[in-house]
Amino acid sequence: MSTELTYAIITPYSLLKSRTGGILSRLIARTGLDFVAARMFAPSPALAEEYAAQIPSPEDPQEPLIQQLLQQYVRTHLAPDARTGRRRRVMMLVFQGPEATRKLSEVVGYFQRNRYAGQTIRDTYGDLVLDDAGEVRYFEPAVLAPVSPRQAEAHLKLWARYSDTDGGLLENVIEYPPDQTPERTLVLLKPDNFRFPTGRPGNVIDFFSRTGLYIVAIKVHRMSVAEAVEFYGPVREVLRTKLKGMVGARARAALEKELGFPLPQETENSLGELLGPLFGDNQFENIVRFMSGRAPSECPRDQWNEPGTEKCIALVYEGHQAIAKIRDVLGPTDPSKAPPGSIRREFGSNVMVNAAHASDSPENAQREMRIVRPEENRFRQVIEQAYGPVV
Repeated sequence: MSTELTYAIITPYSLLKSRTGGILSRLIARTGLDFVAARMFAPSPALAEEYAAQIPSPEDPQEPLIQQLLQQYVRTHLAPDARTGRRRRVMMLVFQGPEATRKLSEVVGYFQRNRYAGQTIRDTYGDLVLDDAGEVRYFEPAVLAPVSPRQAEAHLKLWARYSDTDGGLLENVIEYPPDQTPERTLVLLKPDNFRFPTGRPGNVIDFFSRTGLYIVAIKVHRMSVAEAVEFYGPVREVLRTKLKGMVGARARAALEKELGFPLPQETENSLGELLGPLFGDNQFENIVRFMSGRAPSECPRDQWNEPGTEKCIALVYEGHQAIAKIRDVLGPTDPSKAPPGSIRREFGSNVMVNAAHASDSPENAQREMRIVRPEENRFRQVIEQAYGPVV
């Protein structure tokens, strides 16, 4: 069975209401599709109009009224705000797999009059409110999605064509009070969230939504060995030095058990000095392997820059005191020491497999974003790999 690409667009209202995590959870867990790309967009009038024009389709099982509502919604709510001119945020998610559009459509759902179930994304997060005369009073689709593989291809090519000018790391899309100075921080949802199709990535994003911050960039990323070595480089020397005491004590205990006689404290100190750096280097290798799929010692140097085999999601959050707010919800590195209700307490296993990473200072946020490049247009690369050059 052939594989295909499809997409879902999380609307500005769903983003504003922090429904992103719940929507993503359902799309990943219920479709079983491979989540291959994501990009934030702030659509221009031209993109919004071209997309709106392509929405009506004879393949759409929804009645013409629903197609008209979707078309008008795009023109009104995806285009820049008519009052302020400020562009609105939308999140484009791309999935791949056999019968991808059909599977995603079943999870997204179709609008029907007088339907009040809770099975689909639109059942839960969308609204079609009619008055007593049957006239539409309120309409919110929650997500936008194609109705056929042919439409998916046309829409993805369109968004790819605008992906450099209208997408990436968004600027000036949020209006802040005069007394607030926004800052940005990087979050990585680590590979342990992607071992198999599960709602965990979306659940973690749901936790971050408590901060009231705004997502201004998203990217599905496969960290190379070189990126992992540079990204985690600052902790290498820390691992080599801070673990000496623990390594010395464990080595002393093991030798005492094996040899059958006690060793003096001086021997423990010497063992720590000897073995601590080696143990730290081994831990660093494990971190790089966990994030990229291969340890530096396992990867030929000419392959260090190739994308790794492990998937993560890079997110940039923006807002007042963003760094402190994100780290407060995330919790300390060791999940066993994290407070109840924190991400690492809920989803972490140990100091390495701990669900997510977040920058700890403005300087590190800039350094880490330079390495991960959340603005990189991986979205367009995926589209062009499937369909050829987009012009």
